[in-house]
Amino acid sequence: MTETEMKKKVVGGLFWKLLENGGAQGIQFVIAVILARLLTPAEYGVVGLIMIFITIANVFVQSGFGTALVQKKQADEADFSSVCYFELILALVMYGLLYFFAPSIASYYGIGELKEIVRVLAVVLFPGAVISVQTAYVSRKLEFRGLFLSTLAASVVAGGISIWMAWEGYGVWAMVGQQVIYYFALMLVLFLSVSWRPAFVWSLACIKEMLAFGWKLLCASLLDTVFNNLYGLFIGKIYNEEVMGSYSRGEQFPKLIASNLGAAIQAVLLPAFSSKQEDVAYVRRMVRRSIRLSSFVTLPMLLGLFAVADTLVQALLGEKWLICVPFLRIMCISYCFWPIHITNLQAINAMGRSDIFLKLELVKKVLSLAALVIGMYFSVYGMVAIKAVQDFLCTFVNGAPNRKLLGYSIWNQWMDVMPSALLSAIMCAGVMALGNFLGEINPALKLLLQVIWGVGLYGILAWLARMESFCYLMAMVKERLGDKSLGR
Repeated sequence: MTETEMKKKVVGGLFWKLLENGGAQGIQFVIAVILARLLTPAEYGVVGLIMIFITIANVFVQSGFGTALVQKKQADEADFSSVCYFELILALVMYGLLYFFAPSIASYYGIGELKEIVRVLAVVLFPGAVISVQTAYVSRKLEFRGLFLSTLAASVVAGGISIWMAWEGYGVWAMVGQQVIYYFALMLVLFLSVSWRPAFVWSLACIKEMLAFGWKLLCASLLDTVFNNLYGLFIGKIYNEEVMGSYSRGEQFPKLIASNLGAAIQAVLLPAFSSKQEDVAYVRRMVRRSIRLSSFVTLPMLLGLFAVADTLVQALLGEKWLICVPFLRIMCISYCFWPIHITNLQAINAMGRSDIFLKLELVKKVLSLAALVIGMYFSVYGMVAIKAVQDFLCTFVNGAPNRKLLGYSIWNQWMDVMPSALLSAIMCAGVMALGNFLGEINPALKLLLQVIWGVGLYGILAWLARMESFCYLMAMVKERLGDKSLGR
C-alpha cells in the first residue's frame, strides 16, 4: 500500500471512528442530561464509585491483548480466538473476586446497596472481553463503519431503557441497567456487523506471544487506571457520595471530548503507525500531523467548555448541579494535554517499545502519588487542581522518548501545539466576556449565543492566521467533496 493510499485509508478510518465515538457519546450525553434531571448527585456518585472498581477489573481482562493483536504484523484466526477465550477466563476470575469482595466494598463506604450493585454491574466484564477482540479486528482492517452503527444502536437501546427506569423510580438502578444493557447490546450487534467470529481454536503459543508484548501494556494500563481513579476513591471516602457525584459529573463533559478524540487516535493511528514502524520518517510525520490536528480540534472545544461551564450546567442539568462547575473547569484544563499524551504513547506502542511504555507509567505514577499526597492537604477543589498540574508535567514524560525514537522532541511538540492553544485562549476569553455582557438571561439562549460566538471567533482567527491545520482540514474537505461530485 502506497503512502497516499494509507493516508486516505487512515483519514477514512479516523472519520468513521470519530463519528462512532461522537455519535455514541453524543447520544449518551443527551441520555446523561435527561438522567441528571431525574436523578440526584448522590445517586450518580454511587454508580460512579462502583464503576471505578469495574474499570480496574476491566484492565486485567482487556488491556494489552487488544493492542497486541493490532500491533502484530500477521494476526490470524488462532490469535483472535485464543485471545477471546483467554479474556473470557480472566473476566470470570475478576467477576468472582468482585462478587466475593462486594460486601467489604459496601461496608468500607458505608453504603449497603453497593453490594448488590457491584455484583450486578460486574457482569459487563464478559461482553467487554468479547468486544475488545471485535474492536481489535475492526482496527486492523481500519473498517470502522460497522463499529459506528453498532455503537449507535447499542447506545439508543440502553439509553431508552435507562430513561424509562429512572422515570419509573428505579433510581440508581437506572444507571446500572444502562451499563449492562449497553455492553450486551453492543456485543450482539457487533456479531451482526463484523465478519469475525470466534472459532474453536486455542493456541497456548499465541497467548504466550501476546503476553510477551501485552503484559507490559497491562501493567502500564493498570497503573494508569488505578492512579487516575484514586481521586474518585478518596473523594468518595473522605467526603460523601454527593461530592463524588459532582466530581464525576464535572469530569464527564471534558472527558467526553478528550476520550472521543483519544479513542479515535488510538484505534486508527496505532495500526497505521504499526504498518510503517520501520519507516521512522513516515511515523514522525504522522505523529506530528496527529498532534497538530488533534490540538487544533480539541483545545478550542475544551477551553470553550471552560468558558460556558456555569451556563451549560444551568441550562442542561439544573441548579442542583452547579456544585460541579469548579470540577468541570479544572478538568477542562487537565484534559487539554491529552493530544500530546495519547499520540506519543501510541507512537511508542507502534514502534514495538512496550518496555518504554511501562517505564513511562512508573515515572508518571510517582508524580501522581506525590500530587495526591500534596492535594490531600487542600480542599477537594485544590486536590483536583494539583492533578491538572501533574497532567501537564506528564506531557514532558510521555514526549521524552520520541526525541530519540522519532527525532521529535517535546519542545517541538509544544511549538506545534502553541498556535492552537493561543487562539483557543483568545476565544475562551471572548466567550467569557460575552457571558458577562449578557448577564442573567435565559440560560439556554445564553449558551446558544456563547457557542455561536465561540465557533465563529475561533474559525475567523484560524483563517486570519492561516493556521496550517485549518488549511489542511479545508483542503481535505474540498478533496472529499470533489470526490463525491465526481461519483468516486
